[in-house]
Order: sequence, then structure tokens, then C-alpha cells
Amino acid sequence: MSKNKAKIGVLLVNLGTPDSTATGDVRKYLREFLMDGRVIDFPFIPRWALVNLIIAPFRAPKSAHEYRKLFTERGSPLMYHTVDLTEKLIKVLDPEKYHVEFAMRYQTPSIEQGLEKLNKANVKKIIVLPLFPQYASATNGSVVDKVMEIARTWQIIPNITFINNFVDHPLFVEAWAELGKEMMEKEEYDTYLFSYHGLPERQIRKGSVDGYCQLSDKCCGNYTKKNQFCYRGQCFHTTRLIAAKLGLPEDKVVTCFQSRLGKDPWIKPYTEDLIKELSSKGVKKVLVFSPAFVADCLETTVEVGEEYKEQFEELGGEKWDLVPSLNSRDTWVACVKDLVEENS
Repeated sequence: MSKNKAKIGVLLVNLGTPDSTATGDVRKYLREFLMDGRVIDFPFIPRWALVNLIIAPFRAPKSAHEYRKLFTERGSPLMYHTVDLTEKLIKVLDPEKYHVEFAMRYQTPSIEQGLEKLNKANVKKIIVLPLFPQYASATNGSVVDKVMEIARTWQIIPNITFINNFVDHPLFVEAWAELGKEMMEKEEYDTYLFSYHGLPERQIRKGSVDGYCQLSDKCCGNYTKKNQFCYRGQCFHTTRLIAAKLGLPEDKVVTCFQSRLGKDPWIKPYTEDLIKELSSKGVKKVLVFSPAFVADCLETTVEVGEEYKEQFEELGGEKWDLVPSLNSRDTWVACVKDLVEENS
């Protein structure tokens, strides 16, 4: 390829992380994150009051404490795993054809900074890959929203392609299956639990097609064109694909949702409730997957790996093992490469 030939820009986007574990930095992160109207879908004034007068002031000190458990010499795992993924992707893509950057939806490096680098490189096209396997308005939708907000101010706007989900990409499923096999070679488990980040039920209903959404197995038991963008439906579909790849018995596989916030109903079943239910049934050994996250973070390492483990053991459980996330695993890098090339 000629040196004067324009490249294709690739922007990987993850959620974001506080710049440090200082309470002030965590509060700043929470405010930016939760003030996103796609995350807390309230009108501006009540959202501002909720975030700035209640959630951020009271939650920041506790969250800062949790982040201190997580950060290493390299900083936030979500950040350095995204850096590692980006560096590996650059090595496997054709350098004459692609220019790769990464960004965070909240905090730094920002989407604006990532897009500006691609814009200055005079790319002919931009492929935006939000690193969230299952589409949700609060994650993938928010990334699309932000990219469009920024790009519409440019005088020249190149072609922009968004990859809005990759739940059934064979290499995504294979990467999780590889990780599961590695854990299962060391131990036998009674139950395989798939815990996904939760969402308010109202957000799921907002995206319902032709009244299809029932928030139950009636709709989520199958993956169709009517629920192809339903977050809950995609999560159950992800579970089925990974479980089938691993050959797991259906009666030993459960799907649930974590991280609920506030009093409004969130999608069910709740992970906390399933822990109690499994314990009451005498389940002693559980292997947990978190396939809504492609990089280990607060919600995987601390919430699932520590807090839920403690709850399970207090109720009589003997073993609660967390499958590590995809991070920069080679099969996952191959998946991202394939997603980029498919959309070039």
C-alpha cells in the first residue's frame, strides 16, 4: 500500500476508570458516568440532584476503598488490559491499512482525544468498537451517542461504522470456553453461574419491539430479530452459546444479574438471590463467568470474585471460583481483529 494511501481508523472504547483511587478522582468519575442520560435515564434536573447530592458524595468514599483493592502498580486493570489489547491488535493488523487508538467513555483518554488522533491521521474511515459484548443503550448506545456528538462538529466527516454487539462471534465464545476449560481441568463444579451487569427493567422495556418484551423466558428463551438488541435476551443467548461450547448440562447452568442500584426493579434474577437459592439447595462448588465484561474490573474482581464469594461461603458454600475475563488473551485479540476486518 502506498504511503499516501489513507488508512482505516479503529477506535476501541471501554467504559472508563478513575484516574486514581483518591476519593476526589472517584467522585469525579462517578459524576461523569452517572450524569450520562443513557445511564440514569431521568430528566436532567432530578438526575443532577440524585447524582451530585446523593450518589457521588456518599458512594465515592466506599468506591474509592474498593478501587484500592483493585489497582496495581500499573494502575486500573480495566485500563492496562485495554492498553494491552490495543497493543496486541496493532501487531496483528496490517500496519499499512489500519491506525488503531483506544479511548474510555468516561475520563481519560477520552473519546474526543481518540477521535482527534484519528482525524489528524486523515483516515478515510473510522470503525468504532465499544468493548461491550451485549448491546445496551447505557453502554454501546452511549458510545455511539458521544462519537456522533463529536464528529458532527467536524468540517469533514469520514465514513463511521459502529460494531454494536458481538455476542455470537465464534471467537468470542471460543475465548470464554478456553478460559472455562482451564478452570474445569482443576476442579469439578456443581453449578455454572453466569453473572451479567444488570439494568433497570424500564430501560429494557423502552427497547421492546412490537411489545415482544416479557422480561422472562417467554422472550429471552430464544434469540430472534425482535430481541436481537434486548440486553437481557443477549445475555441469555451468550450463556447458551458458551455453555454449549463447554458441553455443560442445562440443569447446572444459571444466568443472573448483578450491580443493581436504587429501589427501582432491575432485570432478574438477581445474583444475590441466586446465591441464597443455590445454598439452600446444597450447592457447594460454583464456577462463575462474567461475560458482560471483556476486561477484569471492579465488577468482576471485587464484586463477583470477593463479595459474592464471601456471601456464598457464609451460607455454607465451599468453593466459589471466578473465571478471569478475556483481557488480552490471544483468542480474544483474534476476535477483535476479525471484527475489524469484517467491517472494513
